[in-house]
Amino acid sequence: MSHIKNYASLVKISHTIFALPFAMIGYTLGVTQPGQIFQPLMLLFVVLCMFFARNAAMSFNRYADRKFDAANARTANREIPSGTVRPQHALAFCIVNAILFCATTLIISRLCFVLSPIALAVVLGYSYTKRFTALCHFILGLGLSLAPIGAYIAVTGAFTLTPLMFSVIVLLWSGGFDILYALPDEDFDKNTGLFSIPSAIGRHRALWLSSIVHVICAALVILVGYQAGFNVIYYIGAALFIGCLIYQHCIISSKDISRVNVAFAAVNGVASIIFSTFCTISLLW
Repeated sequence: MSHIKNYASLVKISHTIFALPFAMIGYTLGVTQPGQIFQPLMLLFVVLCMFFARNAAMSFNRYADRKFDAANARTANREIPSGTVRPQHALAFCIVNAILFCATTLIISRLCFVLSPIALAVVLGYSYTKRFTALCHFILGLGLSLAPIGAYIAVTGAFTLTPLMFSVIVLLWSGGFDILYALPDEDFDKNTGLFSIPSAIGRHRALWLSSIVHVICAALVILVGYQAGFNVIYYIGAALFIGCLIYQHCIISSKDISRVNVAFAAVNGVASIIFSTFCTISLLW
């Protein structure tokens, strides 16, 4: 049981709350298309794909960053630096989950299986982007943004505009809040030669950039509602989601970043669940 807890902590199972609700949006968009029906087994496969891909990404990130994590006081107590999980075991865990992800996509469809290496390349490759670009926050966002379009493709086997727009929303939303999450590591990143937006342009400008990204995200949330013809239930969820975006910027300032973790985990977790719930109800109403 302790081993299960260690690996659950390693991959931060609780953080699945960020992307999984948007996968549910993509799935619901798919099953509400003409000629599609609700298939519980397909829903299970979508959830499993999310689970396996995220496990692979997080365990690989912890493996790739183990030396940096050990040197950073904020992350020194993570599972690999603290010795709770051995590096080779984390890597093996990543490989197993990557294989299970590909196997599940093969069950879904040939198209999903063909696309699965691309998805893995994005979510695993993110771990190295902080070595060479301050845009790493948006590569993380790109990985999370695969959730709605991936779920939609699993159901329909097609690309369409609406799920792509939801993917862009996820990219901007998560890229923006990851800039905030990087604020406490500004000095560490500078001293170790790692790249991030806070270390590149400073805390004050990073906060402004995150705000701008989230303003664009909010505008797109409204636009997709209009483009897809959602009803008033969607706009209630959109308003609450945008309210969460505003709130996290109200509780963080260049002089006080003590509540970054509250904004990162609690506020954004609530935002994704609320938005997904109202969007799903709107689609099924």
